Amino acid sequence: MKYEKLFTPVQISSVTIKNRFSMAPMGPLGLADAEGGFNQRGIDYYTERAKGGTGLIITGVSFVDNEVEEHGMPNCPCPTHNPVQFVRTSREMTERIHAYGAKVFIQMSGGFGRVTIPTNLGEFPPVAPSPIPHRWLDKTCRELTVEEIHKIVKSFGDGAYNAKRAGFDGIQIHAVHEGYLIDQFAIALFNQRTDEYGGSLENRLRFAKEIVEEIKSRCGKDYPVTLRYSPKSFIKDFREGALPGEEFEEKGRDLDEGIEAAKLLVSYGYDALDTDVGSYDSWWWSHPPMYQEKGLYRPYAKLMKETVDVPILCAGRMDNPDMALAAIEDGTCDIISMGRPLLADPDYVNKLRAGKVKDIRPCISCHEGCMGRIQEYSMINCAVNPQAARERYAAYTPVLRPKKVLVVGGGIAGCEAARVLAIRGHQPVLYEKGSRLGGNLIPGGAPAFKEDDIALADWYAGQLDKYRVPVHLNTTVTKEMVLEGDYDTVVIATGSTPKVFRLGDDDKVFTAADVLTGEKDCGETVVVVGGGLVGCETALHLVDQGKKVTIVEALPKILALNGPLCHANSEMLERLVPFKGIEVQCGAMVKSYADGQLNVAIDGAETQIPCDSVVLAVGYRENNSLYKELEFEVPEIYLLGDAKHVANIMYGIWDAFEVANHI
Repeated sequence: MKYEKLFTPVQISSVTIKNRFSMAPMGPLGLADAEGGFNQRGIDYYTERAKGGTGLIITGVSFVDNEVEEHGMPNCPCPTHNPVQFVRTSREMTERIHAYGAKVFIQMSGGFGRVTIPTNLGEFPPVAPSPIPHRWLDKTCRELTVEEIHKIVKSFGDGAYNAKRAGFDGIQIHAVHEGYLIDQFAIALFNQRTDEYGGSLENRLRFAKEIVEEIKSRCGKDYPVTLRYSPKSFIKDFREGALPGEEFEEKGRDLDEGIEAAKLLVSYGYDALDTDVGSYDSWWWSHPPMYQEKGLYRPYAKLMKETVDVPILCAGRMDNPDMALAAIEDGTCDIISMGRPLLADPDYVNKLRAGKVKDIRPCISCHEGCMGRIQEYSMINCAVNPQAARERYAAYTPVLRPKKVLVVGGGIAGCEAARVLAIRGHQPVLYEKGSRLGGNLIPGGAPAFKEDDIALADWYAGQLDKYRVPVHLNTTVTKEMVLEGDYDTVVIATGSTPKVFRLGDDDKVFTAADVLTGEKDCGETVVVVGGGLVGCETALHLVDQGKKVTIVEALPKILALNGPLCHANSEMLERLVPFKGIEVQCGAMVKSYADGQLNVAIDGAETQIPCDSVVLAVGYRENNSLYKELEFEVPEIYLLGDAKHVANIMYGIWDAFEVANHI
């Protein structure tokens, strides 16, 4: 068994973990009940990952305090709000998790401080170690009093005591990482206090020290207390983060202090360090988009492994099993921690153990269903797995009478519909006019940083083969074919086509899809028209190939429309564009292209941009003509994906799942 070492036990204090996989903590918004316990969604969600083979489940954050800092109960679970309710609901969850041989730690927070998400902010001013700027809002935070610090420390003891009663095997403290409240105390940029909680590193870590001491005094010295820890912040200044490869002066925690702090924290009693890097001022490090390399935390985990003698957990796009195996074998870390990959596929670990690697549904690092929805809608989900955090309510519905279902279109919506129909017991058949499945995933996945889009397309092809769905490629479906096919149900998922317009010399005007797939040679100097997500990612792809690229956008800024839902993605992309040397002309209207010159009007004045070609990335148009032909001819017909409404991958998959699960 190639990956056998990933299935050897590992010890954290008195607790033995059956394998080297943990579920990384992710915000549990939507998983709490009205009294701060876990609701049924939360119980099912965490149990499903234990059932899938994960050795250690680490819950998303729970708040031990709701008085010093409001969190809009029941925003997240809380072990101190109503201890009876918390213990009762948690006990049901921990007992179910233990049935699968897994362990479960609860992550407990001392607060968000200056990084409180605005939608979750109470009516009182945000708190912090000192009067410093809020991360998101134009507000100055209120300095915590010593009495409030002591109150929070005591709440940690109370919360841990209740968690132990509820069956949790240990605690993770949230944390001296990412710039949350306890981390704000630890970083000199944020902590300007002159009392015993400010000044020296030991004083700035006093809050974290008192927390672990309080928990150990209440729960016993052998009760595991782990720490989410960032040895480096990547902060250039307030609200300014550094990019990979950028030279800058670290204003947060640098590695020298990160090493010294790690030694102190372990000496205080922390039993493991769950290592990452970054902060909310540079939050594309803490929540890495696809623009970050895979396994980006490995050098920092390795440094911690060489610094302290407690187990090291390492997350950060670690879904490649070969990378995970190498990290265990070369001593980079002791445990592989996965967050989003376990949203995408809760059975990841069991599939790996069984040698079914190709069955693992890939995470595409889009943040649309997880961090984006947490940020905007206070609910955790997954773009590629509609059942995540909805396991009970979105369970597959078996059918009593199988139907013969025609699926037209092999993009993500058509593939997802066919997959779900086959699992439920229907008899789908799929037709695709192109030579392969995947639709817009194929051009979208052309940039090296979008490799997981191609992996998702390949996964769908494998799943349809596994469930013996007949797939007919290179076939254009007509109205007559549908009506002659004697189908019970028809699903139209014919996708969308790129919007184009004439500029004059149209032999040198291409769509982004044509250039991304290599069907057209754009030359060495390129203008990308359109500064949305497709335009910016196409520009990055071209500049990485050595092209000179200019983006021309009609709106006042790039990513003004249809950008990534999660700001970690959009903010990193906004900064990568100039960092990579891509020129940007906003507020510019394209007029014409001739003789290697693109004529553009900026504030009413025309200017010329020399270029070998023009690449259009100005959106897509629904391709729904077949549906309109059949709308009143077929009794049961559905329109899905971009053919219904041009949207992102998440809604293409989600809508297809919803419809296909109820046919």
